[in-house]
Amino acid sequence: MAQHYYTVTWDQLHRDARALAWRLIEYGPWLGIVAVTRGGLIPAAIIARELECRVIETVSIVTYDDERIGQAMVTKPPTAAGDGTGFLIIDDLVDTGTTARMVRSLLPKAHFATVYAKPAGKDIIDTFVTEVSQSTWILFPWDTDLTPQFVAPIARAPTLKAE
Repeated sequence: MAQHYYTVTWDQLHRDARALAWRLIEYGPWLGIVAVTRGGLIPAAIIARELECRVIETVSIVTYDDERIGQAMVTKPPTAAGDGTGFLIIDDLVDTGTTARMVRSLLPKAHFATVYAKPAGKDIIDTFVTEVSQSTWILFPWDTDLTPQFVAPIARAPTLKAE
């Protein structure tokens, strides 16, 4: 378990993603964006809108099981982005850098940006908005309900049997 938790609301995520877009505009124009799924999907959509970028590719790399970091595995490569030339990679967070290193190896010429960064991974990316401590677990709005506390995905709920 994390030592500290930092809850990000939808409003804050939107503001922070727009702040990231402001930092990225000077590096464009971009041929496209590669969203690192799943966490990078929403920030990528906000940034794509702000930068008027219509081409969005995804890369899926699985590294977490709840709060435990596991072996990184590419489950969907970003084929349309080639080596990354002219592309912007967007993720919600760089933590230990495991996912970022794997994405970098797939797209070595892309510009890598995250909304949030932890010390162990921030040197792997090019641009970020907010740094948080390594011991902080960020609770993103899609991981919480209105209380705000962690809520398991619906797919993990016990099956209700019809009577």
